[in-house]
Amino acid sequence: MTWASHRTLSAVDRWTDLDAVPADLGRTVVTLGTFDGVHVGHRAVLSRLVRRAHEEPAVPAVAITFDPHPAQVLSPDRAPELITSLDQRLELMADAGVDAALVLEFTRELAQWSPHRFVEDVVVGRLQARSMVVGADTRFGHRNAGDVQTLRDLGEEHGFDVDVVAELAPQRAAGEPATGRWSSSDIRSALAEGDVARAARGLGRPHRLSGVVVHGDHRGRELGFPTANLEPGAHGLVPADGVYAGWMLRPEAAGLTDHRTDRVLPAAVSIGTNPTFDGTQRRVEAYVLDRTDLDLYGERVRLELVERLRPTLRFDSVEALVEQMGQDVERCREVLGGSIVPASFSSARAAVVRDEAADEAPSAD
Repeated sequence: MTWASHRTLSAVDRWTDLDAVPADLGRTVVTLGTFDGVHVGHRAVLSRLVRRAHEEPAVPAVAITFDPHPAQVLSPDRAPELITSLDQRLELMADAGVDAALVLEFTRELAQWSPHRFVEDVVVGRLQARSMVVGADTRFGHRNAGDVQTLRDLGEEHGFDVDVVAELAPQRAAGEPATGRWSSSDIRSALAEGDVARAARGLGRPHRLSGVVVHGDHRGRELGFPTANLEPGAHGLVPADGVYAGWMLRPEAAGLTDHRTDRVLPAAVSIGTNPTFDGTQRRVEAYVLDRTDLDLYGERVRLELVERLRPTLRFDSVEALVEQMGQDVERCREVLGGSIVPASFSSARAAVVRDEAADEAPSAD
């Protein structure tokens, strides 16, 4: 009996070094990349990975990824802010149907490994790959010397085939510049501008922030709009300051019914320093529409941002601020009334393979 034939699939298994890979793993289907954001291109690769794994019984789909991001080690002064934390990446991989992730610590020593050594020691030596599924722009090994052709050559030598997911031009909104594919860099740029709707087109889902709810100044309750403050350093790249329409998800809440209305709540999300009150600490806080009865302290929640309503502003009076907050709430209702209620936490495994995702544009950055 192999590892894949007796495990229970509830979340992606995390192996943090080569020695953690189960000895009885058996043959696998493997992909490789940093997968920051797990955007539509990544999802196309992951979808193909899972489909290939399901062609035979008990063959796991395994993703090799790195932590920290290679750029944070090799050029920390130019390293990008990450769209997703490692935990978020693995959660999104699990949603895509991936069985396990080999999370390799990226070090300067690992960066010196040749493509040949990486394939021989990791892909073949530990993961026993029978197939690799990669994007057309995949690069790996010392100075990114390895590419798709390298994998094909090594596959012939070591007995695995290479399935390359071709790039296709992504859908763009009117006025957006045409590029060959969505990339993590595109999405970071959109978030830096507060354009979460554009980021969502690249991600294939709303951008997520997650964290534990902590005590704030309790000023929102005094103003009639009690907010849930996320802990500093919340998971996910925080977009530009402003007020956003979004959803609050409570995947870990205990004692709730299974009705979506208990676990998925419409919210107005404020990001910024509260300049009207001369604030200095940047915060992420969410007002759940029409709910003043919630006790969320200590609970880990997820915010999914749908649309930016306005930038952060300084108001001349508290009365002017409260009036604007009321307008924000009404605008939030309008936006969310036409938005799809997210259900990713309640159907994580239901979307293991979506045929349309298999043809979306891949990227390995």
